[in-house]
Amino acid sequence: MSSSIVVGYTATDAGADAAALGARLARSLDATLHLVIVLPAEGTRSPVVPPERAYEDHIRAQAKRWLEDAILRLPHEVHSRGHVRIAESFAEGLIAAGEEFDARLIVVGAAAGSLFGRHRLGSVASELLHSSTIPVALAPAGTATQDDHVVPRVTAAVGTRPGAEVLLDEAAALAADGGVDLRLVSLVPFDVPPGLDTGAIRVVGEEHAHEVLARAKDRLPDTLGAVMEEAPGDSVEDAVSNLSWLPGEVALVGSSRLAQPRRLFLGSTAAKMLHELPVPMIVVPRTRGEAGDR
Repeated sequence: MSSSIVVGYTATDAGADAAALGARLARSLDATLHLVIVLPAEGTRSPVVPPERAYEDHIRAQAKRWLEDAILRLPHEVHSRGHVRIAESFAEGLIAAGEEFDARLIVVGAAAGSLFGRHRLGSVASELLHSSTIPVALAPAGTATQDDHVVPRVTAAVGTRPGAEVLLDEAAALAADGGVDLRLVSLVPFDVPPGLDTGAIRVVGEEHAHEVLARAKDRLPDTLGAVMEEAPGDSVEDAVSNLSWLPGEVALVGSSRLAQPRRLFLGSTAAKMLHELPVPMIVVPRTRGEAGDR
């Protein structure tokens, strides 16, 4: 299936991390990679910045050189293109590019100062997670230094809250298109009402796991596998830190039930996971897959 991936690129370590993750996903999904640099629209610039056309041309030319250099460093088998866009904000420009290219994912890097292998949301990622209609992939710091050329497995954190079925469908599609197995991590113990006894939680969890696993297997080719794994721990952070992760795999989470229709919003569970995840996280809009969506 032909698809595309948009990377929010900057000539920084975070931009290199985003490009590396974008290339890994593009290779796994046989997708075209679009590196996008977004320059501020004239009305959003500081008054000290001169509005002369020569300055505009200089900035555009520099952005194009950065893109050319970035593309040269990408794996040669990844079909990639560079674009310079003008927008009120970086996130707005990325969303517009994602819609133009019918992107499957928008990829961004971590904020400056992030620990190696960890996530830290910057202003662009935060804005995307509040406004994007397209799933957003977050690259941990240091992704560009890793030798993971393909995605070896897709993991989805599934619970009982609204949007879980949409998340499962997206995860199964990514696993199927990438030709890799799907791991489903149960978040049921963290979704049930407070005060529910351990026995009841176990019953709810087992029933939910059976239903989710059956649904996932229906959406995967016979050659691919799907397994359900319970996240051990007394808290979301504890559970994530106790899970094993393959180098290069990605973790999918759903957006908050409080998000606007077809928009993202990072809920409390996903935010807690983000602090502990050593792999890229993909956040999926809770209404993804409805009429009008990919």
